[in-house]
Amino acid sequence: MALEKVKQVSGRGVFVPGADIDTDRIIPARFMKCVTFDGLGEFAFFDVRFDAEGNLTNHPLNEVRFAGANILIAGMNFGCGSSREHAPQSLRKYGFDAVVAESFAEIFNGNCTTLAMPCVVASAADVAALRAAVEADPQIQITIDLETQKVTTSTGHSISITLPESARDALTAGRWDPIQELIDNNAQIEERAKALGYVA
Repeated sequence: MALEKVKQVSGRGVFVPGADIDTDRIIPARFMKCVTFDGLGEFAFFDVRFDAEGNLTNHPLNEVRFAGANILIAGMNFGCGSSREHAPQSLRKYGFDAVVAESFAEIFNGNCTTLAMPCVVASAADVAALRAAVEADPQIQITIDLETQKVTTSTGHSISITLPESARDALTAGRWDPIQELIDNNAQIEERAKALGYVA
């Protein structure tokens, strides 16, 4: 089964405040007692979206004006901490298709790539400008173009972005899921194994 080529991601954005947002803040450990990743979306950022009594906080993800936003905008070192796959899984299942931030933890970035969820880096000034734009008008459309490495908005903003070339190539060429690649190339793997002579 050919994987989708991810060359562009479009939609609306929401800024999640804070630097060094770690994977435990993205998905608290107590919600990781699961056999599959299904249903993790409702627990994304749970401890900042809800108070101790279970009431909604004033977190941006709880604001009606940002409902349905699929591009997460963040600060520096997003996704740091433990390497739990549950963090990007929860974001994907929450409804995010891409993340724009000042920087990312490397393992988190890789885990997002295998979900076809690009993590792109922009300067602090450009992240601030993008944040200001979406907070002024949450309905503006954002397009992340992995080929030109630009983010543009329907209001005329354009910023440069970067991402690891390995991730960019995997996404744009439709090779972002290594497990699917193994499945798709099973015949060649078996043929190679036979040629080695020492694989039963």
